[in-house]
Amino acid sequence: MSWRRVAPLVLIAGLALATPQAFVVSASEAEPTTAASPEARVIAEADDQVHVGSRIALATPDEANLTGELEQGGWMRGVAPAHISSITANGEPVAFDPQDKSFFIGLDRDAGSAIELVLTQVDGQTRKQTLSIAPRDWQIERVNVAKGTGGGSEAWWKKREPEWLAIRDARARETGAEGWRQDFIWPVTGRISGRFGRQRIYRGEPGSYHSGIDIAPGNGAPFVAPADGTVVLARTGFSLEGGIIILDHGAGLNSAFIHLSQLAVSEGDKVEQGQLLGNVGASGRATGPHLHWSLMWRDARLDPLLFLPPMP
Repeated sequence: MSWRRVAPLVLIAGLALATPQAFVVSASEAEPTTAASPEARVIAEADDQVHVGSRIALATPDEANLTGELEQGGWMRGVAPAHISSITANGEPVAFDPQDKSFFIGLDRDAGSAIELVLTQVDGQTRKQTLSIAPRDWQIERVNVAKGTGGGSEAWWKKREPEWLAIRDARARETGAEGWRQDFIWPVTGRISGRFGRQRIYRGEPGSYHSGIDIAPGNGAPFVAPADGTVVLARTGFSLEGGIIILDHGAGLNSAFIHLSQLAVSEGDKVEQGQLLGNVGASGRATGPHLHWSLMWRDARLDPLLFLPPMP
């Protein structure tokens, strides 16, 4: 099965141009707001100083330079201007590298129509960027049956709860990995048997949507790390996932691979892009051998296809 990505837009000085697989937002689009304190902070050695009376203050900050896929399930990488002290996205703090001011933001499958970035400078001045998020046409199946109650017996949950907690804690770990800066590669190639975001509606009641992509290259096929990272979970025998590996890519971004037949790494291992992680299988709750790969940024679920080039 072939897959092609629709080219997003490039926004340059108000012009919309088609470009393959990325967007760029120019520094001329955002409207600066000045929220500096009455006593502007003196930065004596800054390259972008302006004079305020007899004092020296920083110039109004430029907006961040951004690249990525600005749609539901997508992502963006950014570089903020110098002298930035904080970044927020829709009011939530965003971590950034203190040296090069780079950062990463993920866009949930159900993200709203816009995201507002606020860059605050060390002297209190701010720059706002409001960016539109393209909606997706998800694969929705409506069925005329009642939604199941879900869950399991008390005995089942007694086994499941520590697995769930291990996954939750692993996905919350920050290891300082920097794979988030890389262009991702396919962990394995094969038929795409399940797409991100698909969902069933049971007599008007939504079921859970598919949180990743399923790749079916055949039982036992080896798969590799799509980007650098640190292994924060590597277990077998989980009730639903079977064999599972979770890889932290840094900046809040992580990958999970489940239904594995074999694991080639251990918790704590630092792996490089293209390094063997394990083998595809059908362990856990699976109808056949495949690699289920999901990506999360914090609590946002992302579409792995939006991180990848066309399948070779």
